[in-house]
Amino acid sequence: MSRTILPLIVLAQFCCTSVWFAGNAVMTDMVAAYSLGPVALGSLTSAIQFGFICGTLVFAILAIADRFSPSRVFMVSALVAAGMNVCPTVEGNTLATLLVSRFVTGFCLAGIYPVGMKIASDYFDKGLGRSLGYLVGALVLGTAFPHLLRSFEGVLPWRFVFVLTSGIAALGGLLIGAFVPDGPHRRSGQRPELMAFTQVFQKQDFRRAAFGYFGHMWELYTFWAFVPLLIKAYSLRQASLSLNVPLLSFGIIAVGGVACVLGGYLSERFGVRSVARCALSLSGICCLVLPVFFLLAPMPLFLALLFFWGMVVVMDSPLFSTLVAQSADPALKGTALTIVNCLGFGLTIVSIQLLSYLLEQVDLIWVYPLLAMGPLLGVMATSSASNCLRKANVN
Repeated sequence: MSRTILPLIVLAQFCCTSVWFAGNAVMTDMVAAYSLGPVALGSLTSAIQFGFICGTLVFAILAIADRFSPSRVFMVSALVAAGMNVCPTVEGNTLATLLVSRFVTGFCLAGIYPVGMKIASDYFDKGLGRSLGYLVGALVLGTAFPHLLRSFEGVLPWRFVFVLTSGIAALGGLLIGAFVPDGPHRRSGQRPELMAFTQVFQKQDFRRAAFGYFGHMWELYTFWAFVPLLIKAYSLRQASLSLNVPLLSFGIIAVGGVACVLGGYLSERFGVRSVARCALSLSGICCLVLPVFFLLAPMPLFLALLFFWGMVVVMDSPLFSTLVAQSADPALKGTALTIVNCLGFGLTIVSIQLLSYLLEQVDLIWVYPLLAMGPLLGVMATSSASNCLRKANVN
C-alpha cells in the first residue's frame, strides 16, 4: 500500500488543481458567450485567486487540516470544486454568477493544494523534499494544462474544458478519499487555533523558511502570468517569426514540473536549503538578464533562457514547503502550510498588479528585472538561516 500512496496523491493533485486555471484557457470565449464587457476578463481571473486566499485564511484560522481527517477534507473540497467549476457551462449565467462560481472554486482549492502537502508530510517524514517535489510538480502540470488545451483552440468547445477538468477533479478527490487514509505521522489538533498566525511565526527557523518561500512567490506566478505576453512580444519584434504562443507557454511552465522532481532528488544529496537557495539565485539572475536576451539573442537562445527559467523558477517551491513543514509544530503542520500558502498567494496578487500597472508606463522587458527583488530577499533569508545553523553546530 505504501508504494502506491505517493503516486495516488500526485495524480489526485494534478487532477484537482486542473480546475484552477481552467477558466483562463477559455476566458475569451466564455466572456463572448455571455456578452460580458472587457472588465470581466480581469475580474474573473482575480476571483479564483481571491477565493483561494480567503479559503486558506479560513482553513488556517479554523485549523481544519489539523482538526479533521486531511483525506476527507481533500475529497470534500475536490468534489465541491468540481461542481462549482462546471457552473459556467450552464446557460443563463451573468457576471455575478460566474464570479461566485470562480470564487468558490478557488476557496475549495485551499482544501486541495496545501492539504495535499499536509497528507504527503504525514506519510513521508524522511525524504519529504523528494515527495513534495512530485506533488508540486503535479501542481505545475495542472497549471500548464490549460495552455495545452488552448493550443487546440477551434477544435475543443470551450464548455468541454470545464466539463473535462471538473470530471478529473472529482476523480482525484475520490481517489484520495477511497485509497489514501490519514498518514502515520499525523498529529491531530483538537481545537481552532485562532492565534495560529502569530504562533507559527514564533519559531525562527519557520520564519526564515517562510520568507524564502515569499521571495519565491513574488516572482513565480507573475512569471507564469506574463509568459504568453513575453513570447508574443518577442515574436512581434522578430517579424519573420510565427510562434505557437499557447504551446510554448505550456512547455515553459510544464518543464517546471520535471524540475520540481529533480530538485527533490538533488536535495537528498546536497541538502534541501542549499538546493532551494541555488534555484532561487539562478531564477533571480534570469530576471536580470532577460532584457539582454530579448534584445540581442536569436530565437533558439531566447527560448532556451525561458525554458531554463521555467525550471529554476519553481524548482525551489517544494523545497521551501519542506522547510516550512519540518520547522513547524507537528500539531500545527497543516495550519502552518496553509498560512504560508495564504500569505504567499496574497503576495502574488501584489506582484502581478504592480507589474500590470508598470506595463502601462514602460516596455515589458524592463519590468521583469523588478521580479529579482523576491529571489534576492529570499536568498538573504535562507543564507541567514544557514549561518545560524553553522553557529549552532560549532557551539
